[in-house]
Amino acid sequence: MRLKIHGGTVADGAASLCTTCRSATIIRGARLSNEIISCGKRVVRDEITFSVTSCTGYSDRRRPSLYDLEDIAWVLRSDARTKKIGFVRARDLKAAERHILDDDDWA
Repeated sequence: MRLKIHGGTVADGAASLCTTCRSATIIRGARLSNEIISCGKRVVRDEITFSVTSCTGYSDRRRPSLYDLEDIAWVLRSDARTKKIGFVRARDLKAAERHILDDDDWA
């Protein structure tokens, strides 16, 4: 019988989460052993010397951030005077016309 244990030991050789994290600063040298990883989420910016497999502050840089999504969004607007309806880019709206989402709005 085969059992699968969730949250158990991670397979050795797996890539570190830091390589795709938005908060990580990674400095690499000519050799594979020349690598410095610093985390921007930590209060004290220490060097991380091990492969990170789980992190509560992880933010995947391969996916757009909430700010990036708001910047490219199109907003449906209606004009009562001209009775026209159409889309406007969010970045073209005045500050008073924009509604900026908080991270809590997604919950």
